[in-house]
Amino acid sequence: MKNKTLYNLHGLAIALRLPVKWLAEQAEAGNIPCLFIDKRQMRFNIDAVEKAIAAMAEKVGGDGK
Repeated sequence: MKNKTLYNLHGLAIALRLPVKWLAEQAEAGNIPCLFIDKRQMRFNIDAVEKAIAAMAEKVGGDGK
């Protein structure tokens, strides 16, 4: 991973242009990698999250269907 910066949930949502709620749900379900600081705080590596989202897209055929 090239980018070692850890984003908080809101920063990640802005950077990826995705809803905060969806990202939180995916993190809590274990679908995207995150570091839980406590019950309310999560940190994300954007490179790892982008790879996980790409893998999720491939599982559903790449077009979201």
